[in-house]
Amino acid sequence: MHHLYLEACATMSLEQVHAVAAPTTLPIAFSLLHQLLIEDLSRALCGGSGPLCEPAALAALRLGVHDRGKERPVEGMMAQRFGDYGAFCALQERVFDATEAYVGGVTPASFDEVLVAAPYPERLAHTFSALVGAERGITRSDALECWVYQHALRHLGGIEHRRSLGGLGGMTS
Repeated sequence: MHHLYLEACATMSLEQVHAVAAPTTLPIAFSLLHQLLIEDLSRALCGGSGPLCEPAALAALRLGVHDRGKERPVEGMMAQRFGDYGAFCALQERVFDATEAYVGGVTPASFDEVLVAAPYPERLAHTFSALVGAERGITRSDALECWVYQHALRHLGGIEHRRSLGGLGGMTS
């Protein structure tokens, strides 16, 4: 999955990352940043190293919108842009390396550890991870699959679609 994100970034220009195909279609920059921020925080919540996307690292990106966009309307995130795409790509690699190192060290016995017990706080109650965790609670395995893997794949699908609207091919067949 990380390989596909890195390949997508390596094969897009800043203009393509910022392109808006239709009035309510978010730029690829939104999906790239949103996925990265959620993965970085999720790794920490699952027991991995602390977030790398700290204010200084984000300031270097010169973002159009300083928000991960989780609970914002589309209109509020349409202006997401990178002032320094190279800095974004470098941060993305650091976050991916940290996540892969963490996941590689997770012991199978710890996958069933409940990280968030039911009933869920309102902010989580209507999420996919709450559906997966159900009454037993969201385990480390659920969190990694929902918050990192499946979340990233869903956004990669959007990125691939927007790449195709801009004349670029998809990442996989």
